[in-house]
Amino acid sequence: MVSLGCPKALVDSERILTRLRAEGYGISPDYHGAEAVIVNTCGFLDSARMESLEAIGEALQENGRVIVTGCLGAEPEVIAGRHPRVLAITGPQQYEAVLDAVHAAVPPDPDPFTDLIPAASVRLTPRHYAYLKISEGCNHACRFCIIPSMRGRLVSRPAHAVLREAEGLVASGVRELLVISQDSSAYGLDLRHAEERGHRAHITDLARDLGSLGAWVRLHYVYPYPHVRDLIPLMAEGLVLPYLDIPFQHAHPDTLRRMARPAAAERTLERIAEWRAICPELTLRSTFIVGFPGETEAEFQTLLDWLEEARLDRVGCFRYEDVKGAAANALPDHVPEEVKEERWHRFMEAAQRISAGKMQARVGKVVEAIVDAVDAEGATCRTWADAPEIDGNLFIDAGFEHLQPGDIIRAEIEEAAEYDLWGRLVGMKTS
Repeated sequence: MVSLGCPKALVDSERILTRLRAEGYGISPDYHGAEAVIVNTCGFLDSARMESLEAIGEALQENGRVIVTGCLGAEPEVIAGRHPRVLAITGPQQYEAVLDAVHAAVPPDPDPFTDLIPAASVRLTPRHYAYLKISEGCNHACRFCIIPSMRGRLVSRPAHAVLREAEGLVASGVRELLVISQDSSAYGLDLRHAEERGHRAHITDLARDLGSLGAWVRLHYVYPYPHVRDLIPLMAEGLVLPYLDIPFQHAHPDTLRRMARPAAAERTLERIAEWRAICPELTLRSTFIVGFPGETEAEFQTLLDWLEEARLDRVGCFRYEDVKGAAANALPDHVPEEVKEERWHRFMEAAQRISAGKMQARVGKVVEAIVDAVDAEGATCRTWADAPEIDGNLFIDAGFEHLQPGDIIRAEIEEAAEYDLWGRLVGMKTS
């Protein structure tokens, strides 16, 4: 399995592999030990589409028998036009079609003594953390995005099913649950927030239920609806990590309107202040787009000014690019590439300066962190302010020998850079 794209696609890959394992299939660590290769593709940006097509080509060259699934699979003509030798092409979440393609390529060899034994879920993350997908699809119509056309409208999982999966993950040793969807704050809207088996399908109720399991709970992709405020007390109480991943995308009202995003940037600053008043330890992460069609220098300067006032903790930025099928392609006044590049550098310089100041302010403080890896040189950890693979790390280079991945420790911060921290171990979390 070659899995590309976002954590939501990674969860799809885990589900496919789990089903195949349950049918008796083995999973090869490389191309040459496999009878077929599944490539789970990403199709969100043109650069991601190219990466997916290159991965399919590499799999064909190295193995020759390739099944394609995922978001780019929603455009089979693109894949078939570039790689006509693929065995099958399926779209996102089409698990049964993927299994049918595997059965055709590598017929199953059932074993009556083992096939009735339930298989443990296959996970592609380290043992101590796991992604927990709570819904599929999205009801928004942002002009730069084609996710709704690929993955459909919002479809939420019943809350009791999410809790059952989370309980199983925690029982298997998971110490951190990363809640993901396309729009986590809209969770349960399609179900009218119905209660079933004692659990209500609403993000606040779900977060509270997950927080009772004893693991870290980290919320991703939270759209800034007003009811997000109800999550902040759960963070202040310690039930949920004080971490919000909110894709603001821009700050100028006109740019946001062209994007078809909420345009109340001033209200957003008020909400951020309210959240921080309730939970001073709150870490805010967001992503932005610079160079969106029609973005003027004045609009971009508004974004920089907003960033200075918002003082976000973790910031990512994309240069706008056309995506096949996106409504933004037809907008007038596209920004020249050199202007996008120049604005991106200015934005990132401001974001790094803000981040460096916030990290420096943590020197001397004792923080809680989870251990991700240990080698001969030290332990690589993350504080509750850092999500895996996208945020920074905390490095411990003395007294780490007894640590193991998944341990939750207490460390005093001694040094800081723009994104990473260095510290000394002062204790272990005992409960």
